[in-house]
Amino acid sequence: MSMSFESYMKDMVQPMRDELTRHGITELRTPEEVVENIENSKGTALLVINSVCGCAAGQCRPGVAKALQNAVKPDQLFTVFAGQDKEATAKAREYLAPYPPSSPSIALLKDGELVHFIQRHQIEDRSADMIAGDLISAFEQYCK
Repeated sequence: MSMSFESYMKDMVQPMRDELTRHGITELRTPEEVVENIENSKGTALLVINSVCGCAAGQCRPGVAKALQNAVKPDQLFTVFAGQDKEATAKAREYLAPYPPSSPSIALLKDGELVHFIQRHQIEDRSADMIAGDLISAFEQYCK
């Protein structure tokens, strides 16, 4: 029995999805879910643009997980998966203007407005601990 490419990719990326959802981060899989959750969010919301790349695995997801152990954290936690949930990701990126598309990336929004953004180039050359520190500083500033 052969496996379709889509099925193979789904199986391959599931652990990458789980690495965020097990920390209470809600996946937004459709543009409608993005609009419903981001546009109507009150308070603070973390939005992680997840991806299959090495820097997502080595720095982004572990950095987010570490930051979420902080006492002060966003009210809501969301993620979209670039390259997998393409329409949801495109919709989510509309809230990240004026920044260009970047995967992975991490956004902090307050009442739907972007207040802090970590782009891919700020993830690639930094450790998970450095990313966690950056996020914790933003949480302390915007989430109290």
